Amino acid sequence: MIRVFLLDDHEVVRRGLADLLHAAGDIEVVGESGLAREATTRIPALRPDVAILDARLPDGSGIDVCRDVRTVDSSIRGLILTSYEDDEALFAAIMAGAAGYVLKQIRGTDLVDAVRRVAAGQSLLDPAVTQRVLERIRNGVEQPRELATLTEQERRILGHVAEGLTNREIAAKMFLAEKTVKNYVSSLLAKLGLERRTQAAVLATRLLGQRS
Repeated sequence: MIRVFLLDDHEVVRRGLADLLHAAGDIEVVGESGLAREATTRIPALRPDVAILDARLPDGSGIDVCRDVRTVDSSIRGLILTSYEDDEALFAAIMAGAAGYVLKQIRGTDLVDAVRRVAAGQSLLDPAVTQRVLERIRNGVEQPRELATLTEQERRILGHVAEGLTNREIAAKMFLAEKTVKNYVSSLLAKLGLERRTQAAVLATRLLGQRS
């Protein structure tokens, strides 16, 4: 039996997924949750083979949960289920170690097949997309000197700060919790020796403008 954990903030969706997976005959739903924080602790404890994770949640994202869970137990395979086809979210999912990224419009039989394939150790991520992510990471090394101390995630958030986005808007765009974005902003300000995000926006506009 393939052990599965469900994370989705809509109970009706969880019930539908549970019924669909139980009907497959070889899949057992061992736990479920509607909140990211709860799932982060419950999933490693239950040790499912696959965790189906909703990308957007009231208190965070399934992508963050995937990253945190795999830090504890890398044998748990994360399958991101989302309503949105978004390059930023896909990038974040790959960086979090997800084994698959599927849209909620997927047919039930295809989702069951996806769970089986992920449980068997296969990746459902498009190799071409994964290659683009690797290119972004490699290109990220060639940054202006001022940005050399920033992580890839901090550089991406700095870019959004330069666009004038709020922490909440950045969180929604990058599928992160707002508190997580706030922590990243505080970290990058400290590394750049700045006190205000407006200063960071000016610096980023100048530096990133030089590269275009």
